[in-house]
Amino acid sequence: MFMPVAPYGAGLTTEEYAPIAEETGRSFIAPEIFNCNAPDTGNMEVLIHYGSEEQKQQWLPKLLNGEIRSAFCMTEPDVASSDATNMAATAFIEGDEVVLNGRKWWSTGIGHPNCEMIIFMGLTYPEANRHQQHSMVLVPVNTPGVKIERMLSVFGEYDEPYGHGEVSFTNVRLPKSAFIAGPGRGFEVAQGRLGPGRIHHAMRTIGAAERALALLIERSLSRQAFGKNLVDLGGNKAFIAEARIAIEQARLLTMKAAWTIDNYGIKAAMSAVSQIKVVAPNVLQMIVDKAIQIHGGAGLCEDFPLTMLFATARSLRIADGPDEVHRALIAKLELKKYRDNK
Repeated sequence: MFMPVAPYGAGLTTEEYAPIAEETGRSFIAPEIFNCNAPDTGNMEVLIHYGSEEQKQQWLPKLLNGEIRSAFCMTEPDVASSDATNMAATAFIEGDEVVLNGRKWWSTGIGHPNCEMIIFMGLTYPEANRHQQHSMVLVPVNTPGVKIERMLSVFGEYDEPYGHGEVSFTNVRLPKSAFIAGPGRGFEVAQGRLGPGRIHHAMRTIGAAERALALLIERSLSRQAFGKNLVDLGGNKAFIAEARIAIEQARLLTMKAAWTIDNYGIKAAMSAVSQIKVVAPNVLQMIVDKAIQIHGGAGLCEDFPLTMLFATARSLRIADGPDEVHRALIAKLELKKYRDNK
């Protein structure tokens, strides 16, 4: 449903798909049920827009049918990956082959039993322009030299069945045809991959915020303390109002970003996309934190989904790029308007 390009998807625009993403965001399992979950969505988009015919034929039908899953290996444990130009894992060309070496982590999807394909990003041309140094490479999971070193937990949870893994690549040899779009084009592909996917994440996050607010309200109406319903204590009514305002603002901003992508492309939407990546997870985190407080001890255990929702919100503020990086880009683009007019 997320893919507007025929014959690969339902033909929905980003703006049309956004409300669907919000609905699936209310559930932890809905995105996979509808085959609209990360990182598979982004990986499918990469193959559709940048993959060779051979790559499409080999991987797309199974991914589009949900028969297999995939992983995306970009972040590294030994460098500050908030600056993607720091990536040190290599994808060097040797004759007719590309050879991969390095270590990646927070590789979402790598733990899924049906994961058969990895998109790996690595350094190919160290002396080139900083945004033309890296490449993306298609790697079958069973290629010799690929090893899942460990699975990583988020606040003690392993996010089964997907999981987030640390993966080593040791002299992994593939034909040069494994490059996606060609060597040195990794950042170009990354920008095309991350734009629409961030709309998906933001709208799912808003759906999660709606669920958290509903849980908060239901609890505050059904429990009593000091002779009153919880909703009538302290500033709880005021918080409910502020939460509703925040969700509506976040949704409208996300829909604007989706509309901008559809009408003017990802480059024109860069500021709006970064804005929603700051706003949506922070709104969710704020509401979930209050919902946990309203639930008391019950909010800290698995009787309610609040701890998982909190982990989702807090991790997204890093996983989709740190808040600080998004704010820096927003400010840069805003200042450019004024500098260009002088």
